[in-house]
Amino acid sequence: MVIFVFLACLLFCSGVQLTEAGVLPEGCRQAIVGTTRSWDDSHVRLSLLEKRGSRWVLVQGPFAGRLGKNGSVWGLGLVEPGKGQMGKREGDAKSPAGVFLLGDAYGTVSPPQHKRTLVYHRIGERDLWVDDPQSPYYNQHLVLNHTPRTAWELKQQMRIHDYHHSLKLFIRHNSAETRGRPVPGAGSSIFFHIWRSDGRVPTAGCTSMAEADLRRMIAWVDPSLAPVYILLPASEYMKRREAWRLP
Repeated sequence: MVIFVFLACLLFCSGVQLTEAGVLPEGCRQAIVGTTRSWDDSHVRLSLLEKRGSRWVLVQGPFAGRLGKNGSVWGLGLVEPGKGQMGKREGDAKSPAGVFLLGDAYGTVSPPQHKRTLVYHRIGERDLWVDDPQSPYYNQHLVLNHTPRTAWELKQQMRIHDYHHSLKLFIRHNSAETRGRPVPGAGSSIFFHIWRSDGRVPTAGCTSMAEADLRRMIAWVDPSLAPVYILLPASEYMKRREAWRLP
């Protein structure tokens, strides 16, 4: 608990002066910061920060979220695992840690009143998200021109009858937009989405939260401000904060 109080004070009370250097993309003025107690922890504390002038300001949070049941591990985003460090693998039930760009929103319900520049995809039965490492469409959104009929197509189909996936925001881990081509087997289909059983159930690798928090977050995200998701154990965050110029 002490480390979380210390981290919160540094993040949200000091209004740290920053430059545009570090791992954050040029023009980044929004950050979703998630910290855990350890790599094995599936509980995360999330906060939304916005850069106003030269200061990062807390605009929402911290609030609770859940990660993969096996905690977190280095993912492929704006930073990558160092030599000898374990990285995210398909099916490991771990959430990718690091610094990630955000993608589009997806869902089967009416979206919150989000920024007009944030794209929202209303998904249906023809929408797939490919988690097959052998596919050239691995970790990409694919829309069929026919109703899914093969076993492969049905397996890749996005969840259209699952309340917990009725609204979500793509986290660009191992994504085509960030890397040019996703690395086969390095993890796919990582989203923010609605948690299960009021947070009592972890995810398979996504970051989940209460629907009200998710809706407020999606409404706040503005792609023109180059938003990022920073997910790290609190000790790792503090170790890298200055060198990476994190909030």
